[in-house]
Amino acid sequence: MTSILIIGSKGFIGKHAEDYFSALDNVEVNGADIVIDYNKPNYHIIDPSTSDFKNVFKSHSFDFCINCSGAANVSQSMTKPSRDYYLNTFNVFKILEAIRVTNNNCKFINLSSAAVYGNPNSLPISETEVTHPISPYGWHKLQSEMLCKEFFEQFEIPTISLRIFSVFGPGLKKQLFWDLYKKALGKEEIELWGTGNESRDFIYISDLIKVIHIIIEHGAFKGEAINVSNGEEIFINDAVKYFYSSFDKKIKYRFKGNHRPGDPNNWKANIEMLKGLGYKQEVPFEKGLDYYYQWVQTQTLS
Repeated sequence: MTSILIIGSKGFIGKHAEDYFSALDNVEVNGADIVIDYNKPNYHIIDPSTSDFKNVFKSHSFDFCINCSGAANVSQSMTKPSRDYYLNTFNVFKILEAIRVTNNNCKFINLSSAAVYGNPNSLPISETEVTHPISPYGWHKLQSEMLCKEFFEQFEIPTISLRIFSVFGPGLKKQLFWDLYKKALGKEEIELWGTGNESRDFIYISDLIKVIHIIIEHGAFKGEAINVSNGEEIFINDAVKYFYSSFDKKIKYRFKGNHRPGDPNNWKANIEMLKGLGYKQEVPFEKGLDYYYQWVQTQTLS
């Protein structure tokens, strides 16, 4: 029986991970988050005022810990860097320290971000590319990776960091496609950031969860960082055009041409390392957008 702890199990990635691993045979899944839930079995409530993870690890021996917690908002990291640091860096230290003193054989999976690269010198971006974040969010994710490397090299805690590029799918109520959906409901003509020539490398949520499964089975856990995406550069104008083509009405939009601070220009990942572990894309980008559009049709805006 493999025991997995998912910290941040109430969030977008965490919930998908919990649903996936709970459906597998011979896997015991524990969730942990700041959301109160007294009815869910194998669930640990984290006090956000202290973020004391030691009690969680003292209560159970885990084979793997997947850290899906933290903040994922570049703009907010610019205005509230201390909050971003606490959630994305300091909490990673506290989790690793809890593992060190209570459960030091537990393998730790850190969900990092391609934001550590900033604007790369060339595409595709390999793991050997010089890291140069352009937002507090990117810096704090890079620092979390350094903590993982520190705890492996100094204390032999098995760790790995996943540099996730642009994940999307049902349950994500923020970022590009959710914003596009909200704007399409209330305006005749929509204004968007940038020029449309910016690009991202997208991965659908179910493919990301499969990556985590592959990492559990084949990751080296020696403090390394690995790119997670599909190695496909998709321009924002093309993504917007395809997404809005699903709507019943014609959506008029234009790019304002202005740059949002902290946002990189163009991304495309080199995923040779990930493919070497056995990853193959299962959900093409456009099919994933179709699934996302079907999901947003069922949602109500608060």
